[in-house]
Amino acid sequence: MFFKQRGSTDGTLSYFYGCGGKGFAVAVDVVAGDEQWFLSEAQKAAVRISFVIDTHIHADHLSGGKALATLADAPYCLHEGDVNQVHFPIRALKDGGVLETGNVLTQVLYTPGHTMDSVCLLVSDMRRSPDPWFALTGDTVFVSGVGRPDLGGTPEEMAGKLYDSLHQKLLTLPDDLEIFPGHAAGSVCGAGLSGKPSSTLGFEKRWDPYLSMDRATFVRELTANIPEKPAEMMRIVAANLGKAA
Repeated sequence: MFFKQRGSTDGTLSYFYGCGGKGFAVAVDVVAGDEQWFLSEAQKAAVRISFVIDTHIHADHLSGGKALATLADAPYCLHEGDVNQVHFPIRALKDGGVLETGNVLTQVLYTPGHTMDSVCLLVSDMRRSPDPWFALTGDTVFVSGVGRPDLGGTPEEMAGKLYDSLHQKLLTLPDDLEIFPGHAAGSVCGAGLSGKPSSTLGFEKRWDPYLSMDRATFVRELTANIPEKPAEMMRIVAANLGKAA
């Protein structure tokens, strides 16, 4: 298995991983302008990009996901709730669904809260174990923070959904599971994010204060500490949905 993390100046993190032995790869949360980097990495590793995934419709940056999928002749994947939202065809991701790329399996976890279409990805290397080795957590949970709840509904309602997603889907997983989020320090998608671009679930359970709060406290604290909305958010979301300018 190979795995690469790519960081942007604004704290956005993208991912490229897959099965080198059988020649398959997955690209996740591609930033517009980075498409050629992924194509070059695929060529260097002698793999074919089999799936391009966005963990949600981004509000802080333009996605390069659809463009990369077109260039690589691969399906562009979003949560099934986006089928009637976007203005182009997608491969709909369902909760619990699995994408196969050789010895590497990617399981979809539906984790609404940051947005209604948010997903996390559990990745296993079957040459080592069927158990997940790491999770790509998008904007659901970060290193030292969680996603903001005001981009896809009323903040209180979305904060409650985020709490449920965390406690019903992610925090039940093994403590030694590595987590790789969609952003690090410098992003406006969460408050107080660490500059460290990865962690483990167990470490975050101990030291991320949001993960030890009860539901009422979580909703109150999360909605009281919302950062400023991303600049040009409406234009960015419209572009990522494929709406005409």
